[in-house]
Amino acid sequence: MILQFSCVEMKIKAFFCFMFVLMVPLYGSAARLSMENLEVKKHLNSLNKPPLKSIKSPDGDIIDCVHMSHQPAFGHPLLKNHTIQMRPSYHPEGLLRDKKVGKNVEGPKPITQLWHMNGRCPEGTIPIRRTKKEDLLRASSIKSYGKKNHRSIPKPKSANPEPDLINQSGHQHAIAYVEGDNYYGAKATINVWDPKIQQPNEFSLSQIWILGGSFASDLNSIEAGWQVSPDLYGDNNTRLFTYWTGDSYQATGCYNLLCSGFIQINNEIAMGASIYPISGYHTSQYDISILVWKDPNEGNWWMQIGGEYVLGYWPRYLFSYLTDSATMVEWGGEVVNSESDGQHTTTHMGSGHFPEEGFGKASYFKNIQVVDDSNKLRPPKDIDTFTEQSNCYNVQLGKNSDWGNYFYYGGPGRNPNCP
Repeated sequence: MILQFSCVEMKIKAFFCFMFVLMVPLYGSAARLSMENLEVKKHLNSLNKPPLKSIKSPDGDIIDCVHMSHQPAFGHPLLKNHTIQMRPSYHPEGLLRDKKVGKNVEGPKPITQLWHMNGRCPEGTIPIRRTKKEDLLRASSIKSYGKKNHRSIPKPKSANPEPDLINQSGHQHAIAYVEGDNYYGAKATINVWDPKIQQPNEFSLSQIWILGGSFASDLNSIEAGWQVSPDLYGDNNTRLFTYWTGDSYQATGCYNLLCSGFIQINNEIAMGASIYPISGYHTSQYDISILVWKDPNEGNWWMQIGGEYVLGYWPRYLFSYLTDSATMVEWGGEVVNSESDGQHTTTHMGSGHFPEEGFGKASYFKNIQVVDDSNKLRPPKDIDTFTEQSNCYNVQLGKNSDWGNYFYYGGPGRNPNCP
């Protein structure tokens, strides 16, 4: 009997040991999941500030009207005691009128973003697109959410169009650019489209780059334009965006208000929100005007949309080289070419049509200007162009009395000449 009892006891112990071995990975997985949920919740709390009002956009976005002093910018250690500059001390287009700081007193405002259809944010607040849990979970890591990867700036002079170098980067461009001078800002009117994206991890954008420093680890960049990015936003809508970095995308900077940095003062335009309306092929054309310039008194870099909306500024503390001036300005398009099926992506740049097709079919930048050392807008000198593979995406310069300096750009990506 004693021997029999011992055998039963051993079987029971073996059973519990077996069950313990089975359960340990489950408990470990649950613990990891719990930690991830805590991390997600903490990050969401840091991004989504308590709103005074929330507006549901027709596209599913929630726009939170957050008190200006509670915006994410003030999480930056250098901005803890920052006093908000409520208006630029100088404007390169001349004297600021009241409407220049977001108050258009000359009649009804055009609907520039979809959420405007369902409401507006009150004075003293800024509109912030609410970040959702699923937004964070789409990112490769919570820490990387809202950030670009490295090597996403076109470097015209040293670029080598050999395919192996192109594929290492995965980013392709069709741009116009100027360099070799001191630039204190840039402006352009950008045609707005809804390019088709092949893979969720790819994007297509059209923007202005204002650059200082080298293309190594010390690059300073301010960027603004429109983009379609399924990974970032969870859809294929065309959205207004900004970006900044002080160290070549390594540790600093982000899109829109997804980290501390940019200080918004405008209560009418939400960065990252959908732009409306959008251009159509051989139908109505729509564009947005973007101006970025440096305030010569305070040293901050300001951004304006159209003639009505001064959005806010990047404080000079965020940068090293751009505390003085930019040394290069770029305008144009960028796509991610992941070659997921071993072929060039079919992701569109601009309208998805080549520059040769012209107005109503190809996408354009017009009235390209820079801000010079006397803080005046002027046409840029010695504009050049750059693209890695002109058979996939291309750019063509032009100039006339109506559009000033302009260019058509873009393309369909994969085609018989771009396999």
